[in-house]
Amino acid sequence: MIRRASLQRPLRLSLLAAALTLSLASVPSLMPSAMAASAASSVSWQSASADADIERAFAQARSEKKPVLLYWGAKWCPPCNQLKATLFNRADFIEQSRAFVAVHIDGDNPGAQRLGARFKVRGYPTMILFNTDGQELTRLPGEADAPQVMRVLQIGLAGGRPVKTVLADAQAGRKLSASEWKLLGFYSWETDEQQLVPIAQRPALLAKLATASQGVDEETASRLWLKALAITEDGKGLKPDAALRARVDRLLADAEASRAQMDVLGNYAEDIARALAPTPGAERQALVAKLDVALKRFEADATLSRADRLQALIARVDLARLDAPKTELQPKLNPTLLTEVKAAAAKSDKEITDGYERQSVITSAAHLLGRAGLWNESDALLKSSLTKSHSPYYLMSQLGGNARKQGKKDEALRWYEEAFNKSEGPATRLQWGSNYLAALVELAPQDAARIEKAASQLLLEAEKDKGAFYERSARSLQKVGSQLVAWNAGGQHDASLGRLRTQLDAVCAKQDSGDKAACEGLLKKKG
Repeated sequence: MIRRASLQRPLRLSLLAAALTLSLASVPSLMPSAMAASAASSVSWQSASADADIERAFAQARSEKKPVLLYWGAKWCPPCNQLKATLFNRADFIEQSRAFVAVHIDGDNPGAQRLGARFKVRGYPTMILFNTDGQELTRLPGEADAPQVMRVLQIGLAGGRPVKTVLADAQAGRKLSASEWKLLGFYSWETDEQQLVPIAQRPALLAKLATASQGVDEETASRLWLKALAITEDGKGLKPDAALRARVDRLLADAEASRAQMDVLGNYAEDIARALAPTPGAERQALVAKLDVALKRFEADATLSRADRLQALIARVDLARLDAPKTELQPKLNPTLLTEVKAAAAKSDKEITDGYERQSVITSAAHLLGRAGLWNESDALLKSSLTKSHSPYYLMSQLGGNARKQGKKDEALRWYEEAFNKSEGPATRLQWGSNYLAALVELAPQDAARIEKAASQLLLEAEKDKGAFYERSARSLQKVGSQLVAWNAGGQHDASLGRLRTQLDAVCAKQDSGDKAACEGLLKKKG
């Protein structure tokens, strides 16, 4: 169970971050045993960095009458690493991969961010299944457990219709097959990027689909109701009634039914609780207790991955903090729960040897310790794991975040700077650098020399990266520009901004005509 990766919000984590170099020979010490097998027993991924690579893959798909599975990820991304540790190395996935053309886009490959713009993919990981005509059959739910993902993949491979067509028929009240309802229920709405529906309309759409699927596929109906509740944002979406509350109660009491919704309940327990019981009180306490029982079952379920079981514990801590201020550093938690948190983190650290699983689970364990107020333990776990990680800069960013939350400004900046310095790959360096610059502007706005130096380095990075003004890289640079303009709001840093604008002009002069406007607008005052 994995949510999209984010430096600001480690795994609870957007719903919803590991470049799959499918020879994998570059990191043999980190290879899971199943992935270290010969090429004949692994997925034949084709790396794509340009449109020509994509066209070649689709030409092969048409020739062989196969769909295309596109996987978009990054080396550092904990959820991507979780996919490698639990899905991509499964014998049934490897066997099933012979039925599709497997395409991998590493977000740090040259040209990758341009491809990201083409396919409307942002969050790592994103998996899209296409038919031979290039139409999206579905976006696969990376946060679901591997067997569930396999079932959805098999539905898509069985010659299904594009998800956009299926959704249009569902909205029009036309009859759908059970498989098509399942496709909608398990569609990765978290990585939709508004391809099917604008974000603001999503709760109402999911509720409408949930109502329509009732009596046809109850498991799908429950999933859609839970998804709708998860994105209501404290009452600003779906308005639950007594019937829906009763439905959720029945679901939580049913071990088999709740197990089928494990990924939604684990990732969104706090959001679901807020939606169903918006105000503190007896009703909320009763709901939290029922959620806690279900989550405990997930923790004890040996059929779930270690990441899924840990996610259930994270959700329990989030529920225990529900009525506390979100910024509370030392929440008052039950001593038994604290003991469980420490034991789970220690067990993960001791037992995990696979590099992919460590990148996913240890980052989550450190996040869990912090959520429980165990900051020293969180820091110790991250520091001891730096040499065991193939992407230690991700852990360094977490250390920076820990220090920042605790008001340790100098320590936070040291970790953010080191994370930027150690980061690898053009898109990743721009993202880590923009986070470092944002921390500097927030925590040390008086240090003009340091801020200008960091910004200048990022402009050098952009100059070398031909995909700098696309997707994730473009957003990183926009963040840099807005931070610098805000930093100079009173004109006190005009000299620094003047030098940076001169440097930026030289960068923009080298851009293609389509990218120049985005480049030239970076340091302009808004409004």
